Amino acid sequence: QVQLVESGGGLVHPGSSLRLSCAASGSSIGIYDMGWYRQAPGKQRELFTRIFRSGNTYYKESVKGRFSISRDNARNTVYLQMNSLKPEDTAAYYCNSPGWNFPWGQGTQVTVSS
Repeated sequence: QVQLVESGGGLVHPGSSLRLSCAASGSSIGIYDMGWYRQAPGKQRELFTRIFRSGNTYYKESVKGRFSISRDNARNTVYLQMNSLKPEDTAAYYCNSPGWNFPWGQGTQVTVSS
């Protein structure tokens, strides 16, 4: 069973950057596609970026060009570099494997506010 722990969130000003980490344990995530999800207050959790086993990536239009997903299979960790943050990026951020849906971690809160 894979356990996921997200970290790296915080309160930042618009235009700032953050780097989130998702550390996995219990199994190697190298064989899985992995993704980052976010859930804003009053909204459903949404998948907005994923990295395939091949290393190919997908980004939802709202984050394309600002966010970058990467993975380090040796460290069993997935990263999310977020640049040019906007207030609408405010949400709780989670990682998981699309389609496998491991138990959700506690998430990490990102708040973008002036």
